[in-house]
Amino acid sequence: MSISQYPLRQLAKKLKGELHIDQSTRLQYATDASVYREVPMAVALPKDKEDLRTLILFATEHNISLIPRAAGTSLAGQVVGSGIVVDVSKHMNRILEVNKQERWVRVEPGVILDELNGFLKTHGLFFGPETSTSNRCMMGGMVGNNACGAHSLVYGSTRDHLISITSMLSDGTEVEFATLSNEDLANKCQGNTLESKIYRHIHELLSDQANQEEIRREFPDPRITRRNTGYAIDLLLACEPFSPNGQNFNFCRLLAGSEGTLCFFTEIKLNLVEVPGKEQALVCVHLETLEDAFLANLIALKYHPAAVELMDHVILEQTENNIEQQKNRFFIQGKPAAILIIEFISHTQEDLISRIGSMEREMRLQAFGYHFPVVKGSDINKVWALRKAGLGVLSNMAGDAKPVTVIEDTAVAPTDLPEYMRDLRALLARFDLQCVYHAHIGSGELHLRPVLNLKDSTHVLLFQELAIETAKLVKKYRGSLSGEHGDGRLRGQFIPFMLGKHNYDLLRSIKQNWDPNNIFNPGKIIDTPPMNASLRFVAGSETREIDTIFDFNDTQGLIRAIERCNGSGDCRKTELAGGAMCPSYQAERNEQDTPRARANILREFLTNSSKNNPFNHREIFDIMERCLSCKTCKAECPSNVDITKYKAEFLQHYYEANPMPVQTKVIAHISSINKAMMLTPWLYNAFISNKLVSNLIKSALGFAKQRSLPALGNLTFRSWITKYKQKINHPIGNVILFIDEFTNFNDFEIGKASVLLLNRLGYRVQLANHKESGRTYLSKGLLRSAKICAIHNVSVLYPIVTPKTPLIGLEPSAILTFRDEYPDLLRGDLKGRALNLSKHTFMIDEFIVREAEMGKINRDVFTTNPKTIYLHGHCHQKVLASTDATKKMLSLPANYHVEEIKSGCCGMAGSFGYEKKHYDFSMKIGNLILFPAIKQTSGSDIIAAPGISCRQQIKDGTGRIALHPIEILHQALADRI
Repeated sequence: MSISQYPLRQLAKKLKGELHIDQSTRLQYATDASVYREVPMAVALPKDKEDLRTLILFATEHNISLIPRAAGTSLAGQVVGSGIVVDVSKHMNRILEVNKQERWVRVEPGVILDELNGFLKTHGLFFGPETSTSNRCMMGGMVGNNACGAHSLVYGSTRDHLISITSMLSDGTEVEFATLSNEDLANKCQGNTLESKIYRHIHELLSDQANQEEIRREFPDPRITRRNTGYAIDLLLACEPFSPNGQNFNFCRLLAGSEGTLCFFTEIKLNLVEVPGKEQALVCVHLETLEDAFLANLIALKYHPAAVELMDHVILEQTENNIEQQKNRFFIQGKPAAILIIEFISHTQEDLISRIGSMEREMRLQAFGYHFPVVKGSDINKVWALRKAGLGVLSNMAGDAKPVTVIEDTAVAPTDLPEYMRDLRALLARFDLQCVYHAHIGSGELHLRPVLNLKDSTHVLLFQELAIETAKLVKKYRGSLSGEHGDGRLRGQFIPFMLGKHNYDLLRSIKQNWDPNNIFNPGKIIDTPPMNASLRFVAGSETREIDTIFDFNDTQGLIRAIERCNGSGDCRKTELAGGAMCPSYQAERNEQDTPRARANILREFLTNSSKNNPFNHREIFDIMERCLSCKTCKAECPSNVDITKYKAEFLQHYYEANPMPVQTKVIAHISSINKAMMLTPWLYNAFISNKLVSNLIKSALGFAKQRSLPALGNLTFRSWITKYKQKINHPIGNVILFIDEFTNFNDFEIGKASVLLLNRLGYRVQLANHKESGRTYLSKGLLRSAKICAIHNVSVLYPIVTPKTPLIGLEPSAILTFRDEYPDLLRGDLKGRALNLSKHTFMIDEFIVREAEMGKINRDVFTTNPKTIYLHGHCHQKVLASTDATKKMLSLPANYHVEEIKSGCCGMAGSFGYEKKHYDFSMKIGNLILFPAIKQTSGSDIIAAPGISCRQQIKDGTGRIALHPIEILHQALADRI
């Protein structure tokens, strides 16, 4: 399918929203969370219904397809295609109306589930079906795939909660589909509109006796609540007038699970439920074998749980090295083969205790389970977070063989599950395949992911053969090949087999009546290409080996590191969801600003570029440019995709082929420039304080005029401490203080306060002849220069840093290079030394708290005057250490109350916010949470921020002066004296 650029540019002029036809943007949408890849022709972000109508009429005129897309987290290739991707996430995301008395809400398709439930919480209501992607999935996608989630035992699927759907039909008319009486249905069948033709056709189809018999015989067992194979005409058949005493007819039952192939949703009206009972607990049953889990599940179901979820040992092992998930493993004991997470909800504690106790006794009686921890309160969310991370962490498996989506959505009746799983495991054994098992065991649906290498042509054939054999097995148990993830590109070809040719022809006739020109998401459900077409990888091709500055041996190279991104879209959560990933997406809600998009474009060019230097593509630069290098993706992405690291590697190679901007050179070498300026710091400070001169400097360097350039100290911190006579008669310990380039030149007073504090607490401060940290080089991609710093600093510090004489630092981004970048920049013995050195390297907060917990620092030395402190943590600190130590250190004075601002990145990110082209963007990020939170504090409250960039951003964005935590603690000591 092709179309000239001219009509597309004409279309762009007609839309109030956006239309992107450039290659770099389109490549971001080439893949979803599945194994499929197809580059669209353009990407549209419609502003409203009129834009949708314009797109539909354009598509009809030019015979081009429209691919509806929300968060792009579908797993079966639903949102890939060669036409125009229509992304509703940015603009069509309003909650339109809520009715508390009648318990319903009306939303646009781009509304995020967690944000909807957050809004509804004040009304005592919520939307029941909850997917593992709830912090970014959207209602349009949930309807399109008929999403279910962990609590489907209680709340069923999205379909069960649909009241009405307003949709744009293929002729551009807008129609509301809602519950109809028999008389209303008959009236709808009258006339010559497309709407009436649709109603007339379904009435004729379902009134036919032969059709009724085929549908009842071939469709999945009605006992299976999770069934999404094909269009749900079996559920329409169960309605009046086709089934006496059935429910009233509502086309919403058909549209749920239709994958955007019939019409385009504009508004969705949803039934709501009351917030469940306040008494809640999880029982996390540890099992010795996977077979035990299938049988123990049947016992659990007897006690009416709200959810029963499975995690197998593979997933549990993958979470061990995940930064974000390590803290959520607190309840795990030993090495279970599987864990059943069983949730109970009740209005009384007595009922809860009774059901849990009875279930545990029965399980133990039948020798199921060796550990039954009961989790309550805030810890419940930690367990569910571990479970929800299941998909993402699987991408961390080393090598090209990964657990892939192919048979991951099969559903059978729970009572059939043990026997079905025996057959399936025998099938996998016949193919000599390992498999990962997790998810919704309580409803008879397990997400089964066999480990396959889809770069290997033999495994691609196996991919299809396994799907065929599994389809036969599911058919044997009258199950559904798709329980909740949908058919998409993955399972569509099996619908004729699963439902029979007669029924498949009925589905085809529905598609033809609704969408005669086949513009809505073609190739899904009907006329689906073979499942092994348009795969993400080209079978038989070798993974390109690229020489890199960073060491990527742990992932078998840079490309495989990038390929760990499986598109699950965790990076699309907004600031309302908590966490810090990803600030650039949160500010403007553009897909191209997500770590997923950056991984996509890197993968595309590094894999397929014909250039000797595959990094030499401006398209990559344009997408990477708005990455703030905050590192939060390294921690919060379940797959630990470290875009900051990949960006730095990219920039090094890109600048080897392209001129480096003056601004980049100045920022990277700012330490050398500051050193030169320190010959006459008073003259430099006079220049930057003069508005005219300052503006000329900022204009020449491409800095925003709204920013204030950082002043230099009257002397460097190193020169001060060299002359300072430390008066400690009986030191209780020695520390080596890393004098970073920011403290040395700009924040002399903070450095001075740290030495005075440490001395007063009984610690002697030692110095070493080290270089700057190299942070500015790293931020601008000058990895070879950063490597020189790393080699020198590790060589100098390794012999003298010991457990008794640790290395400590003040600026998080500088001292934490010893933990993060240095080991990755070095090789051989130096790498080993860097790793060993990192074990004895601490932020000063961490060191002081460690010493206090060992009883070496008495809190009585600090003031008892009360103060309230609001802490904004540094991004690198949150990822590579934590803010816990800072909060504990600031709480050493008895009456200091510390609250952490629940902010992500401040938006400054080193020089990023200084740059004129990024200034507005930077301030948008600051205004997400940080600035409003600070503005709500009183003038007597203290604002704490350990990062120099953060303090500057807070000053520029709020007018408040933030202090380094060490300044606050030093003042608490002085106040006591």
